[in-house]
Amino acid sequence: MNIRLDKYLADSGYGTRTEVKSLVKSGVVSINGTLAKDCGQKINTDSDTVSVRGVQIGFNEYEYYMLHKPGGIITASRDKKAKTVLDLVESKKRRDLFPVGRLDKDTEGLLVITNDGDMSHRLLSPKKHVSKTYVAFVSGVAPEDIVERFEAGLDIGDEKLTKPAKLNRFDDISSLKEKYNDLIIETRFKDHFEKSDDIDNKDTSLSIFEITITEGRYHEIKRMFEAVGCEVVYLKRYSMGELTLDFNLKPGEYRRLTEEEVKTLKDF
Repeated sequence: MNIRLDKYLADSGYGTRTEVKSLVKSGVVSINGTLAKDCGQKINTDSDTVSVRGVQIGFNEYEYYMLHKPGGIITASRDKKAKTVLDLVESKKRRDLFPVGRLDKDTEGLLVITNDGDMSHRLLSPKKHVSKTYVAFVSGVAPEDIVERFEAGLDIGDEKLTKPAKLNRFDDISSLKEKYNDLIIETRFKDHFEKSDDIDNKDTSLSIFEITITEGRYHEIKRMFEAVGCEVVYLKRYSMGELTLDFNLKPGEYRRLTEEEVKTLKDF
């Protein structure tokens, strides 16, 4: 691929177009061992070598990260007032990264960060029906037929019913911990369950559900539970398609996706 030198440097994390122009003018950028003088010079990303202050830099057209989103962080590329999920990815090189889809500010879990627009479009396309699985802690008394109602589709105030959702109810906190490798207990909801362990077998209004949906309407899961008289008090996403949250990542931590994981996402 052939691109301008200033774009090459900007995409590699060396600043804005204006900033990298100053960098080139300062005489610290070289191409194939020769001092660069023109920001508009074309670079072959497959064969040319670019160095800054004597250090060769690599070029990645795309970057792919898995982030364990913590609560309290907004899902956006940038914000003038609040911290965003992009601020958590400190080792990023590209300046054009964005989150694939969104999680509400108080929702935790799996979030993909990339600059691959084509892949993002496929994952979010309603035609692809990419599944997303969450765990929801719900207050209120759930109706006995809640599983069937979610499967049939719910009226959440939109023109159409929600698409069928798969719902699975955990009997107790131990069942949840067994399936999700105790990761969720490390979140801000930990103290509540430690205090309520002694009443797990009593009649309480707290329920734990695993829910899988194939669309992404605004506050969809929260509105679905509201439609059956319940309230989501905690929500966490564990998977998107075949990609599952890495249990080794603590809230706020991230890692690059493996080649196999990227291929899995691109295959949709």
